Amino acid sequence: MEHITLLLAIVVVTALVFDFTNGFHDTANAMATTISTGALKPKTAVAMSAVLNLVGAFLSVEVAKTISGGIINEQGIRTEVIFAALVGAILWNLLTWLLGLPSSSSHALFGGLIGAAVMSAGWSAVNGSTVVSKVLIPAIAAPLVAGLAAMAATKLTYKIGSRTDKKATAKGYRAGQIASAGLVSLAHGTNDAQKTMGVITLALVTGGVLAPGANPPMWVVVSAGVAIALGTYLGGWRIIRTMGKGLTDLQPQQGFAAQTSAATVILASSNLGFSLSTTQSCSGAVMGAGLGRKGGVVRWSTATRMFVAWGLTLPAAGLVGAGAEFLTKQGSWGVATVAVLLVAGSAVIWSLSRRKPVDQHNVTADEIDAEPAGVVTTAIAAVTPPPAGSVAAVADEDLKTTIPSPAPTDPTAPTAPAAAV
Repeated sequence: MEHITLLLAIVVVTALVFDFTNGFHDTANAMATTISTGALKPKTAVAMSAVLNLVGAFLSVEVAKTISGGIINEQGIRTEVIFAALVGAILWNLLTWLLGLPSSSSHALFGGLIGAAVMSAGWSAVNGSTVVSKVLIPAIAAPLVAGLAAMAATKLTYKIGSRTDKKATAKGYRAGQIASAGLVSLAHGTNDAQKTMGVITLALVTGGVLAPGANPPMWVVVSAGVAIALGTYLGGWRIIRTMGKGLTDLQPQQGFAAQTSAATVILASSNLGFSLSTTQSCSGAVMGAGLGRKGGVVRWSTATRMFVAWGLTLPAAGLVGAGAEFLTKQGSWGVATVAVLLVAGSAVIWSLSRRKPVDQHNVTADEIDAEPAGVVTTAIAAVTPPPAGSVAAVADEDLKTTIPSPAPTDPTAPTAPAAAV
């Protein structure tokens, strides 16, 4: 019993560490566009997001129920499986944060759970229908719906504001952007904090502390909310940079449209119990807003890397979770080995991040990790004619450099004889 109690404590602490990484990994979802457009200062933005993440954690437990009693079968699952799953999720979160890629913390958690459960009890331990209906389908639908909604909203806002004063309009949209960013933060707390609640509840069920199907206890709700809020306040500046400046250049109208669309999708899915990725929803909305503005472009080279990370998240976290579970099955020394590997891997990733730090002081600087223009962006720029004045200036400059001016003539010099015809 003492061993189980100690193991449960380790799992709970590890789950809260994952919740912390989820917070700083996903801060960009709510605040990247607000920071990039200058609507809020970086530290003010993440502080606001942290408070609203904490509030959102108390609004619902539907997603927590999906995880604690839906993704995998509780019967026959050992507490070590939850620990192994969290190791896979944490390491993938840290790796994608190092690379500045806005991948899904949710899918990292699901991948770790699935991989560890399969290694422990075979494929029968996974509820395939739940995975398809509440994880895979929302993963595909959410960024598409959010992107289309943001593109339509961007077009509408520019059409409505075409005959208004641009400065006054920009101020209004900045205020609206702050409000919509708060809504995204609230939605993120409602959706993502519940995932950790669900994992801790699942661990308590496997340890015999709670009955199967039980709701998360209040102390679980509070601790998960506080952990994700602290992580959010720390700020995942690398991913904020990618979301705010790496995908497209956003104006206040686009930022408002993107955040409002993403928040609507996230809140609707939370009420339905769909455990979708807030990262994918917000990224899709940002790309939709970029395409919705006339002349706006999306940096598809960055987007492609992001899509690859999305596709790798489930299997990569699953493989790490399965490997960790293979070690934990060996006994106490295996659990200790996995814990040491987790700490060592996290320390290595952190030390690598210090080589080229990104923080609130340089998160909006253009020269840090500048993304070269992609093929599509370059092609659009090539066919867009420059202003007429600059064309004339360039042509005049070329003429001066290719046709030399005649040398001054000396009136006293002898004239060359004319050539005979």
